[in-house]
Amino acid sequence: MRIAAVGDVHLGVESGGTLRPVLAGLAGRADVLLLAGDLTRHGTLDEGRVVAAEFAGLGLPVIAVLGNHDHHSDQEHEITAALTDHGITVLEGSATTVEVAGRTLGVAGTKGFGGGFAGKCASAFGEREMRDFAGHSAHLAETLRTALAGLEADTTVALTHYSPISDTLHGEPREIYPFLGSYLLGEVIDEAGVALALHGHAHAGTERGTTPGGIRVRNVAQPVIRTAYAIYDLREPAAAGTAVPAAVVGRASAG
Repeated sequence: MRIAAVGDVHLGVESGGTLRPVLAGLAGRADVLLLAGDLTRHGTLDEGRVVAAEFAGLGLPVIAVLGNHDHHSDQEHEITAALTDHGITVLEGSATTVEVAGRTLGVAGTKGFGGGFAGKCASAFGEREMRDFAGHSAHLAETLRTALAGLEADTTVALTHYSPISDTLHGEPREIYPFLGSYLLGEVIDEAGVALALHGHAHAGTERGTTPGGIRVRNVAQPVIRTAYAIYDLREPAAAGTAVPAAVVGRASAG
């Protein structure tokens, strides 16, 4: 299974046509395209319509989660509707499956949220604002757990915007780690034993990391992968029950 992925494309109202030429031949190189959030610049519906036009009709399934930028103007529901109307599946505490060469790929996704990582994380204690912050992260992690548990697929991928681990944040200032991801997402991913976890959000981070349980994680924020998309090849090992991602097998420059 060849999974193309990118996040943090941050398209504005003037961005129409910028990615389309590079994406035109994607169906011949990958089986599915996953979008890891921050698809828009300011989260407006007009920007969402640009995103929908850029990623629709590519000849392969396109599955997305939204990011914090896509929520900024409180039009996330309208953006979701615009993407859905163009055939793009948007996940939020939900999952979907696609058939690839006689096998089933399951993708579960959520935006996720911040909170930090084991030993240095927010807790749901104190002021209402702090409890709401930590509680939102816990809630979205739980919706991902439920979505993964309900999947019946040969291979499963977790798709988030916020990071499930700190490994892929290296390069970002440590002071902002609590705003870039949460270990709760990583715990859910380890519990489910997915083949691959993809996220965005950390523009100055690094591409590769691993959960405490050994699940491979890739930060596909466009400023990190420095291409229009990266392609990961999920191969089934002869003596194991879960697929593992090989090295990146393809990239495409946005020019």
